[in-house]
Amino acid sequence: MRVNCLSCGHKVDLDEAYDDYHGPVKCLPCGAILEIEAQEGKLRIVRIGGAMSPGGNEKTQFREFQGL
Repeated sequence: MRVNCLSCGHKVDLDEAYDDYHGPVKCLPCGAILEIEAQEGKLRIVRIGGAMSPGGNEKTQFREFQGL
């Protein structure tokens, strides 16, 4: 499964371990934290909270993609 980072556009490849997964995935090039939800190998929701700040707090503004 492949997810494009909503912050920088980098392609993040996820293996079969993420086929039924709900949780965070970090984009290594930009540091954005993507919140994903996948079921049966298909993405259902991808949200971004932005890059982690130096204090470790995630930004609260979200952009969202919902798949069918």
